[in-house]
Amino acid sequence: MSITENAIASAEAHSAHNYHPLPVVIATAEGAWMTDVEGRRYLDMLAGYSALNFGHGNRRLLDAARAQLDRVTLTSRAFHHDRFADFCTQLAELCGMESVLPMNTGAEAVETAVKTARKWGYRVKGVPDGMAKIIVAANNFHGRTTTIVSFSTDPEAREDFGPYTPGFEIVPYGDLTALREAMTENTVAVLMEPIQGEAGVLVPPPGYLPGVRELTRERDVLFIADEIQSGLGRTGKTFACEHEGVVPDMYLLGKALGGGVVPVSAVVSSREVLGVFRPGEHGSTFGGNPLACAVALEVVAMLRTGEFQQRAAELGEHLHQELGLLVGGGAVEEVRGRGLWAGVDIAPALGTGREISKKLMERGVLVKDTHGSTIRIAPPLVISKEDLDWGLEQLRGVLRH
Repeated sequence: MSITENAIASAEAHSAHNYHPLPVVIATAEGAWMTDVEGRRYLDMLAGYSALNFGHGNRRLLDAARAQLDRVTLTSRAFHHDRFADFCTQLAELCGMESVLPMNTGAEAVETAVKTARKWGYRVKGVPDGMAKIIVAANNFHGRTTTIVSFSTDPEAREDFGPYTPGFEIVPYGDLTALREAMTENTVAVLMEPIQGEAGVLVPPPGYLPGVRELTRERDVLFIADEIQSGLGRTGKTFACEHEGVVPDMYLLGKALGGGVVPVSAVVSSREVLGVFRPGEHGSTFGGNPLACAVALEVVAMLRTGEFQQRAAELGEHLHQELGLLVGGGAVEEVRGRGLWAGVDIAPALGTGREISKKLMERGVLVKDTHGSTIRIAPPLVISKEDLDWGLEQLRGVLRH
């Protein structure tokens, strides 16, 4: 049995089978490249679902973490610490907002947004107690907690986890008429991904996000943009909403906010909205801890330069140009996305998304499948054009055979 096979067998024997990873065991990584336990190198074209926007082992982020490790890593929010104010201030400024509520994971940010919207609905909008409704989109992915899977349309995420949390209305993604008809006086929020990642990098039709923004303003409803995957440079702008000139009432951030070093998430909104909370009503032992704040502060500083957004825009244009050439030849049915983010629908006759992903792995490229024959491409924003082209050549090679 090889080192890889032994490691996988041991993991299978002693861990819950809640994931189905490709048969590769990573030992080290740097930039856009990973090396497995047997010394084979792989180009990372997934970037931890955008958690690794700045690449593996980014020096600036690791230096910030190391410096903080020697000072203090956790106080809990029972006490103040000296990195918290700067983190909240600078993240709020990056977002053009006023207030920040930090958590750890993306799912926690979504749960926090649900609680915020409901409380705002009762305390500010005047919705009768227990009647608040939140509208979400079909094919969404916002996490896997019991409340979040209650408004999922993905059977894998939802089945066998009931009873489900009430208070959610699901409408088709991209359909403004359906959204308008779903709104009532008890609607407190519309929660949506500006680009649906897990669904296959689905970009809404032009005008949809501005239409959502207009409708929510008209009806006194919060527009909550889940930018956990799409935000912080991935699409060529700081936020995917910016592509259509939309500013939501609330951003949900995570993944890249922790730089691939520590889990950091945040809800960012106005003082009026986040001001509904009082001490004791919501919190997290690790939320806003000193180590998380130190790393996230460096992430914010890096994004302020605009360098990573520009790289994602320029390399993303090249990526989509090259992928577009594959459409219509019988191998690729459709390509979607923005910036360094693409969903590629492979012709089912060539194989499932997982089969294509395994063939790419054998050629030294790591991607992830979703929904049958779709593969997702989302390399670190630090990837070189030469490495990106090499990865695309491996995809072309797989599709030819």
